[in-house]
Amino acid sequence: MHGTIDSAQRKVQQDAREKAYAMPLAEFHPGHPELFRSDTLWPYFERLRNEEPVHFCSTSPVGNYWSVTRYHDIMHVDTNAAIYSSDVKLGGIGLRDVSPDYAWPSFIAMDEPMHAPQRKTVSPMFTPKHLDKLAILIRERASLILDNLPRNETFNWVDRVSIELTTQMLATLFDFPWDDRRKLTRWSDLATALPKSMIYDSEEQRLTELGECADYFTRLWNERLNVEPRSDLISMMAHSDAMRYMDKDTLLGNLILLIVGGNDTTRNTMTGSVLALNENPDQYDKLRRNPALIDSFVPEVIRWQTPLAHMRRTALVDTELGGKTIRKGDRVVMWYISGNRDGEVIENPDSFIIDRARPRQHMSFGFGIHRCVGMRLAELQLKIVWEEILKRFETIEVVGEPKRVYSSFVRGYEDLPVRIPS
Repeated sequence: MHGTIDSAQRKVQQDAREKAYAMPLAEFHPGHPELFRSDTLWPYFERLRNEEPVHFCSTSPVGNYWSVTRYHDIMHVDTNAAIYSSDVKLGGIGLRDVSPDYAWPSFIAMDEPMHAPQRKTVSPMFTPKHLDKLAILIRERASLILDNLPRNETFNWVDRVSIELTTQMLATLFDFPWDDRRKLTRWSDLATALPKSMIYDSEEQRLTELGECADYFTRLWNERLNVEPRSDLISMMAHSDAMRYMDKDTLLGNLILLIVGGNDTTRNTMTGSVLALNENPDQYDKLRRNPALIDSFVPEVIRWQTPLAHMRRTALVDTELGGKTIRKGDRVVMWYISGNRDGEVIENPDSFIIDRARPRQHMSFGFGIHRCVGMRLAELQLKIVWEEILKRFETIEVVGEPKRVYSSFVRGYEDLPVRIPS
């Protein structure tokens, strides 16, 4: 079975490569979600890095945009918030402009001086002291989930492990009602889904469900506001000067940011880790022989997966980048997924190497004022899960092609069929 899958996938990749190199650069739309769903994006970004690292796309159905594809150029954009804005009112952080229906402010889609006080409110959740407490809980839950997995039977790793573990963690961070925790998964999926994703039937349905999310959290917010402060994210926000007076839209925006940030990214890297080891059996052998390599394996998986493929900014002034003139108001898309494969900065970038000398030299968490606030928690979850996996299972076999998400923002999976031999 593997041989058939591999040969079919190789043919898809070869065809994609030929198409990418035959197409004029002026016709490139590297943010087309189908390239990500089919995992055929790589030659397009390779060509852009080599031939036109700052590229203007005028063929996108959602509007013109600049692609920034090299590591150092991406770093420049990400660390110059005075030139490149994240503000939701200017379009937000995704390639597509945010619809007025979804223009919910959040601290990732804000500039200074609004951004820092809101971010600072939730950051105590991710201090080393608090992470030490969470680690005990993560290990207990990971152990329980892994111990209940079937043997010699095909199952969907995404649903049984990745979603379940990350959703349990989210429920803990929010002190969210345990039996309703899968609502968090649903709201996370709705928040980032594109119309053609098959995640929802209509915009009306999507807005209705996200309205239910707002109502649910407003109820929890009011409960926490009227009792002594506690150590969950809702209580932290409700009792802080920077966030207690948020309107309903800003509350929803920040909650969705925390849900997506705590859910999509970790769950997709958790799935990507199983896939990467199956595609690179020599690295799987290396990890089994020396479990201490988990410490460098985790950041390498985060680079390899790049769970959020891009972030977008809007130019606040006319500026120059990579020899191109970017005008005030232009969309500028930082392709982290491309920066993570930039051979000028990362040695052998297309190889999955779990004992890299500098594994944390990746872009997956972003840089500058919007660097991922929960990145240490993401690493911690992956580390603990793999420590527990290696104690229990000789191997986790991928037995079919992954089903990838239709999105150029979230680089994720809906299904990864696996089997654990007894």
